[in-house]
Amino acid sequence: MTGISNSTLILFMVVLILLSGMFSAIETAYSSASRIRLKAMDDEAANAVLDILENFDRFISTVLIGNNIVNIMSATIGTILFTRLYGEDNGALISTIVLTILVLLFGEIAPKTIAKQNPESFAVHTVGIVRFCQFILYPLTMLFGGWQWLVSKVVRIEESDSDISDELITMVDEAEKEGDLEAHESDLISAAIEFNDLDVKDVLTPRVNVLAINITMSIEEVEKQFRLNSFSRLPVYENSVDNIVGVIHEKDFYSMLYSDKERRYLRRIIKPVIYTSENVKISTLLKQLQKAKLHLAVVLDEYGGTAGIITMEDIIEELVGEIYDEHDTVKEYYEQINDHTFLVKCTAEIDDMMERFGVEYDEDEYDFITVSGWVIHELDRIPQVGDTFDYKNLHVTVTRADQRRVHEIQVEIKESEEEA
Repeated sequence: MTGISNSTLILFMVVLILLSGMFSAIETAYSSASRIRLKAMDDEAANAVLDILENFDRFISTVLIGNNIVNIMSATIGTILFTRLYGEDNGALISTIVLTILVLLFGEIAPKTIAKQNPESFAVHTVGIVRFCQFILYPLTMLFGGWQWLVSKVVRIEESDSDISDELITMVDEAEKEGDLEAHESDLISAAIEFNDLDVKDVLTPRVNVLAINITMSIEEVEKQFRLNSFSRLPVYENSVDNIVGVIHEKDFYSMLYSDKERRYLRRIIKPVIYTSENVKISTLLKQLQKAKLHLAVVLDEYGGTAGIITMEDIIEELVGEIYDEHDTVKEYYEQINDHTFLVKCTAEIDDMMERFGVEYDEDEYDFITVSGWVIHELDRIPQVGDTFDYKNLHVTVTRADQRRVHEIQVEIKESEEEA
């Protein structure tokens, strides 16, 4: 380069630094671009970007090779230029300082900041450049691709098993924080994502809370149960609740009661139910109920007995929240006594209570679902009225219980030292 003028070297160096910035910006844009937004664009350029991202290893090899080539060339030209200007003793040092600053400012920080602001748009507008670079640098990318394959065979690293559901929920949370989603929209999407993780045992109405009628009951007794409890369906058992044989619909019962007085037999209006187990996914059960055109399933335990029942409404409520009609009574699980003390019904879910009181709780650590199960676990016996225990910053007192289970507790939230 002895015959090239200093002004030409400066021009070459400026062009190379700009190319370095272009490669840095392209790397940031393609790495940050959302595939979902690119698919939503639905144009030829966006589809081309998606095709490039399908072979991301080849893309990143092309960008790194191109970026390193222009950086090495700019460093070489800079050394020659500053050696001419300041001599061999100081030229190399000055060249290193100046080029480091220039490359950081105009080859890394500025272009990456610009590309990060709207990565999808930047990727779409530079897709032609990326394709050209991939074509020109193809031999080198193939060579380094072989080296990458060899290194992967020699150095084995286990791939992390990332859960796509957790990633999606994080994306939804971020979208809510940024204002792209309303709170109710975020809750609905999160519930839909987590829907398939729920088992029947997480949703069912336990056996002790199931109201069922004996098939030998008189018509008058059945009518009384419908009238007092306002249920639209009642399970029917024979001999024992462990042998539920079907379900009676309120509409069918009253139709028989008032229009068919000579043939009042419960067996005539009993509809079938389907049977399921506690570990079936509720999404699978929902499809079974839809296919069978039924609204209620009997949940069996491992011994074939009745563990509880689950309705289609129970499943849908996991998506949209509690559904009430004009005859439903809203359940109040929490009653506030003062700023730090609450009465809690033990049929409340333990996850909900811990979240309400701001207590860190590993839901995967235990098998129980309700507050009642949690209290029994902590006391290691059937609780009695007056029993107390402490859990983290909660002081719990049993206020109502019987010989089989606990019905209500009093929870006092103790202040931490920092709060005090």
